[in-house]
Amino acid sequence: MLEVDIEHRFTAFELDTHFRSGRGLTALFGRSGAGKTSVVNAIAGLIRPERGRIVIDGEVLLDTERGVHTPTHRRRVGYVFQEGRLFPHLTVRQNLVFGCWFAPHGPASTRLDDVVELLGIGPLLDRRPGRLSGGEKQRVAIGRALLAYPRLLLMDEPLASLDARRKDEILPYLERLRDQASVPIVYVSHSIAEVTRLATTVVLMSDGRVRAVGPVQEVMGRADLYPLVGRFEAGAVLAARVARYDSRWRLTELAGSFGTLVIPRLDAPVGAALRLRIRARDVILAVTAPAGISALNVLSARVEALVPIEEGALEVQLRTGNERLLARVTRRSGETLGLAPGRDVFALIKTVAIDRRSLSRWGETADLDRDLEIFDG
Repeated sequence: MLEVDIEHRFTAFELDTHFRSGRGLTALFGRSGAGKTSVVNAIAGLIRPERGRIVIDGEVLLDTERGVHTPTHRRRVGYVFQEGRLFPHLTVRQNLVFGCWFAPHGPASTRLDDVVELLGIGPLLDRRPGRLSGGEKQRVAIGRALLAYPRLLLMDEPLASLDARRKDEILPYLERLRDQASVPIVYVSHSIAEVTRLATTVVLMSDGRVRAVGPVQEVMGRADLYPLVGRFEAGAVLAARVARYDSRWRLTELAGSFGTLVIPRLDAPVGAALRLRIRARDVILAVTAPAGISALNVLSARVEALVPIEEGALEVQLRTGNERLLARVTRRSGETLGLAPGRDVFALIKTVAIDRRSLSRWGETADLDRDLEIFDG
């Protein structure tokens, strides 16, 4: 359990942040300048807040009222930065062993082997950083941090410097780290696709303050958070399982409390648990059952809330089964359809509109090769 309750004034910025989160991956999410990096720096001890309290698993690292401030090197917190910051003159193996020396009980070869296997960096051990890709460098940096036996792993936008291909290379390893390693993670990002794939808990920040905290599906499905998420990024996250395949048309059918969704074929086994993001701008609403349409996905839903947004539009928060869904329509359409809380509607979603880049296996420790195949093509 992580507890953060801090206040700190910078020259032109005030941090006033309060949240609690548990195991898994906690994503500090928000636009640039929201204060996310300042929070992780405070957790690491790199910033000493003017007022506040930070507790990890019951141990108080900071309590300004009691005069408690544990030095950075005694907090047992691993930190992975945007760039790997590896030692260029050392091999990958030597960089990893350097992390071992900060472990409470010294180096341990068995732990090293476990981390190498977890992150898939065995073939890289004899290389130097100059011969690694950006994604490989970040995996080595994560491994070095893990080998110090941290009680918490901080990751400050570790994919920010990578192109789309390198991000796709490392994301499955981060999913594996979340699911298989015992170390809780605080992950800083302004990428909604990364947060959707990785987060257990989302802490949404803006202007130094926390605007929402909770499971990713609940936070991302709130219409009132539109200004903080962005015009083109707002969308809901659904939990589903692979139900069956349609080999003739190369489609995959997903099932969840919402019903069924059809998406382009995935190379994942029947029964595999997934999360997927559906953008609000890709959802069309109807008040009568549609017929003679090309969209394969029609979900029954009920309107929960309407939030007017810019340019004459409405953000419509829906409930479908146990899940939230967002739709964006014009205010004119909202009035024409008679949209109001409690109104039953049909949500139409084009098969090809579903965001494949934010699809992720969830809550399972499946073979990594299969995880990688999910995102092929």
